[in-house]
Amino acid sequence: MNLRAACDLLAQVGPLPEGAVVDFGCGAGEAGVALSERFKTRKLVGIESAKPLLKKATATGVYKRCDLVDLSEWEPGKPPALIFSSTALHHVPDHAVLLPRLFNMLAPGGSLAVQMPMQCHASSHVLLRELAARMFPTRFAPETLTATILTPEHYWKMLSPLGQLNLWRSSYYCCLPAEPVAHPVRRFTQNTAMQPFLQELTELEATAFERAYDAALADAYPCASDGSVVMPLMRMFFVLVRPESA
Repeated sequence: MNLRAACDLLAQVGPLPEGAVVDFGCGAGEAGVALSERFKTRKLVGIESAKPLLKKATATGVYKRCDLVDLSEWEPGKPPALIFSSTALHHVPDHAVLLPRLFNMLAPGGSLAVQMPMQCHASSHVLLRELAARMFPTRFAPETLTATILTPEHYWKMLSPLGQLNLWRSSYYCCLPAEPVAHPVRRFTQNTAMQPFLQELTELEATAFERAYDAALADAYPCASDGSVVMPLMRMFFVLVRPESA
């Protein structure tokens, strides 16, 4: 699904000025092949902060260069034509600073193209935060109980004054199979979104939290007769073009 979302984003990138294409937060290089096929004559650079992932990206052979860099501190040697980021920026804080900074690195006429998961606004994640705040009101830090990604409306207000903005949201549906001892959505979030909560709880507290979460999920995501659940996975996309006169 990550590659499908990356290709959906890439399809909205228009003509570019001269310059390199930067796969920002390239991970293991999942989007690298699609980028190299679209921009055959351009230098493709992979940027990643996790060394094991960067090693895999390098092994794809599609990048001219792969750099191990803290994403919040990266600076290009020359203004790139495109900064492309698929499923990475939700791991980097302070978007009000980061996104204008990346935009200002572009060559005139260049594009900043980004897609990020928005599950933090879905019932699966909202219920986690609400239950944690209600069941353990003094246990969790405020940032744990706050959505990590802003709403599309916030990003529109932040980015539209900078350049030509195309912003949209899509949902990709997946069928989660029945689980014998958990709601399928709880099993889906157990090793990701639930972890900041579970790691702060005792075993007994975690069991009570999981039971309450299962009960809430049963209302928000009713199971089919075979116990499966169809779950929408929300993504936000935008392409921001820097004016030619910049």
